[in-house]
Amino acid sequence: MSGHDKARIKILLNWLAPFLGLILVIALFSLMPEVRERFLRPANFKSVATQSVIVALGALGMTFIIISGGIDLSAASNIALSSVVVAYAVNVGAPPPAALAAGILCGGLVGFVNGGLITTLRLVPFIVTLGMMGIARGVAKWMAGNQKIDAPLTWINGLMAKSPRPSWLLLAPGVWLMIVFAVLMAFVLRRTVFGRHVFAIGSNEATARLCGIRTRRAKVLIYSLSGLFCGLAGVMEYSRLTVGDPTVAVGLELDIIAAVVIGGGSLAGGEGSILGTLIGVFIMSFLRNGCTMMGWPNYIQEIIIGAIIVAAVGLDQVRHRRAA
Repeated sequence: MSGHDKARIKILLNWLAPFLGLILVIALFSLMPEVRERFLRPANFKSVATQSVIVALGALGMTFIIISGGIDLSAASNIALSSVVVAYAVNVGAPPPAALAAGILCGGLVGFVNGGLITTLRLVPFIVTLGMMGIARGVAKWMAGNQKIDAPLTWINGLMAKSPRPSWLLLAPGVWLMIVFAVLMAFVLRRTVFGRHVFAIGSNEATARLCGIRTRRAKVLIYSLSGLFCGLAGVMEYSRLTVGDPTVAVGLELDIIAAVVIGGGSLAGGEGSILGTLIGVFIMSFLRNGCTMMGWPNYIQEIIIGAIIVAAVGLDQVRHRRAA
């Protein structure tokens, strides 16, 4: 077998690995007699899809960041802040489209600040976004007066409805938005100049700069794009809860990052895909769903997902050592 054939097989296996993981998780709970009937119902699959929307939207933007060799620990706080902004805007009488736009733009602003600080001050993304995690959460609590913001019901609250209207939608509008944006971002990542720049920066930023790529501007765009998706996830969080709660989504950044890593994204940069990220999201969602049906305590779920994350990162490191 030639070296070219071995490389193609390696790429195929890396691409199939997340699919096999998802099939394994679904098969595992499908074989358990205690939950088999409930787990395999279409209604349960619909519920899992709806529950995956918030993490999936955050993970779409995180995919770009991780491929570029960065990280964003402020994603969950950004989601909470954006949900509070939407509730605040609706509560003061803003039209629903304006409130929705305010939440998304708020998320984009947080991402823009992250990217600006990382590139201008040349700080490590871990440190900048760790600081922003506290800042965004604090601003959300300040805006909400350290309590929930109750707002009048609008059509925004129907975006995450498990029984959508009209009924022919079958799935919540938020799920369809997730699918549309996933397809769009997959196209951007694989078929545009910007997408190629993202991979180039993650593979070797110094070489990318020598090749004429404006790495600083690209990084600001990457973090701003991720922030916009966090803002949209915040809108969905508000839609799901029907209130603006500054304490929601605590620790959700770990689920978002884990989805990208489980889906084949490399923390070393230069690798990842939108499809793999979505599969990573559903692996975790089905795991949580199955564990809940089994009546297992929450800490069991956390241990299992933590072990999967460690295994995914470990396999990624092994691949990189062999490649080297």
